Amino acid sequence: MADKRRFDLFAQFITERFPAPRIYDIAGGQGRLNEALSRLGRTVTTFDLRHKHLPVRYEQRMFTLEEPCECDLLVGMHPDGATRIIIEYAAKHRLPFAVVPCCSDNSMPYNPWRRYLADLARELGFPHVEERELPMEGRSRVVFGDFGSKPVEESPVRGSRAERAL
Repeated sequence: MADKRRFDLFAQFITERFPAPRIYDIAGGQGRLNEALSRLGRTVTTFDLRHKHLPVRYEQRMFTLEEPCECDLLVGMHPDGATRIIIEYAAKHRLPFAVVPCCSDNSMPYNPWRRYLADLARELGFPHVEERELPMEGRSRVVFGDFGSKPVEESPVRGSRAERAL
């Protein structure tokens, strides 16, 4: 069973790490991450093909590289086949991204898939690519990248810089 806290934990990580006011949530399912981020003061648009979703800003269509850029950050919680496009779109528009990958789009096992995504981000020009673990059950590693160095604040995320310094 999936950890019910995952959306709130990821939303907390995102808002502590990125000051971005406008966020695209890619392959966001029913919009639960959108809901959690909206409660924290962010303007979020979820892209997904689902017909049933929460009453949040929602685009019921597939997200493509041609989507007009009206965001400051791209995110995905277990976006499966959309994980790679999140990184590619972010690189194209020089935006930060944060994904919690789950299933790969090429049958690669989980750990090599995460490493592949981090390497892809670096190849696409991201100078800062990192991973953090969210304190939740299941696939909990966040792969994130940005084009500028930002300090990491106190967070419940295991493996944070602040925690490693102790």
